[in-house]
Amino acid sequence: MQRYFIKGEIPENRIVTITGDDAKHIAKVMRQKVGDCLVAVMEGEAYFSKILSADFDVEVELGETLQVQVEMPKRVTIACGLPKGDKLDLITQKATELGMYALMPFSAERSIVKWDNSKSEKKVERLQKVAKEAAEQSHRTHVPQIHRIHSFKQLLSKAESYDAVIVAYEEEARQGDRKRFAEILKSLYDKDSVLIVFGPEGGISEAEVAALKSIRAIFASLGPRILRTETAPLYALAAISYEFE
Repeated sequence: MQRYFIKGEIPENRIVTITGDDAKHIAKVMRQKVGDCLVAVMEGEAYFSKILSADFDVEVELGETLQVQVEMPKRVTIACGLPKGDKLDLITQKATELGMYALMPFSAERSIVKWDNSKSEKKVERLQKVAKEAAEQSHRTHVPQIHRIHSFKQLLSKAESYDAVIVAYEEEARQGDRKRFAEILKSLYDKDSVLIVFGPEGGISEAEVAALKSIRAIFASLGPRILRTETAPLYALAAISYEFE
């Protein structure tokens, strides 16, 4: 059954209005009409809902709550050094399917791509749309927040608000006594919010490594193989899902 996210608080009469592209999708693409049902998600809960009217906007009545736990037990934010091309679109879509809580793009020292301020807002809006569509497709009750692009300094400042900060560092993969990601996950059972930092194609610079170590971030290997920028976050989320779900 098709799922739609609706912003705002649930009214007392439990009747809400779906507008914009979602309303158009319901009426024109799905060709649903009065009396048909869909799943409406509000305030982190999914509701079996019935369509009351389907004109320009769609009015639905929220029914019973769908009692299915679909969200990751840990709130995992992925911080990505800006990658080339459309890799961030892929990361956003697939990481949303795998349970990511939020995405924080940042301008790393070795990022080849530079977002100019005039275009970054539109790019974030597009990524937010990608996240919403992926959340609907994967039957989630939370749409990951796509943060505006951060400088590395801003990333360090935000990192202090998380229960744990993990850095995926390829140099760890080359060490014979590398710290296994699975072992690090065992230490997160009493943690709620986790920030995982991934570098761009060129990796994290020595200066960035030193700065992350100064805030006591945990450096980890994601295995003996070097993963691509767009693969590493998906590997990490899959491992977290395996450990905690």
